[in-house]
Amino acid sequence: MAIYYFDTSALVKLYITEKGTQWVDRVARSHDEHGTPLHVIVFSRIGIVETGAAIARRARTGDISREDQQILYQDFMKASAQSFTTVALIDEVIMLASGLTQQYVLHGYDAVHLATALAYNKQLVFARQPALIFVSADTALLQAAAAEGLTADNPNNHP
Repeated sequence: MAIYYFDTSALVKLYITEKGTQWVDRVARSHDEHGTPLHVIVFSRIGIVETGAAIARRARTGDISREDQQILYQDFMKASAQSFTTVALIDEVIMLASGLTQQYVLHGYDAVHLATALAYNKQLVFARQPALIFVSADTALLQAAAAEGLTADNPNNHP
């Protein structure tokens, strides 16, 4: 079992078909013969807001219908509560994210995603569990994650 941290650019691919969707879907939805997920998908709770906004934006631009928007949003909210591990924002993560913006060219929420992943990964390492894999379609964010010592992967690089 692997633990994957998905930023919003990766999460959206589970609900909106675009480059990298098949790979993200395979990672997030693969199960063993007993129906147990093969991987854990983790993300910051701000990803809930960002993904909801991305789904709504796709409806506003006409990429998906309003009916599809409602279905996708409900599916995402259900999965966020039942299938994914969401991480609450705490002051330590906010302060780390702020510092990351001074080291790397990152948007604010991208820095929060990276800080959340770093804090979560620290807990995994302390518990002697495998380190997480940071997944994003944002090149600058992936570079920052790698510079911070995380294994980073871009879903757009997979067929």
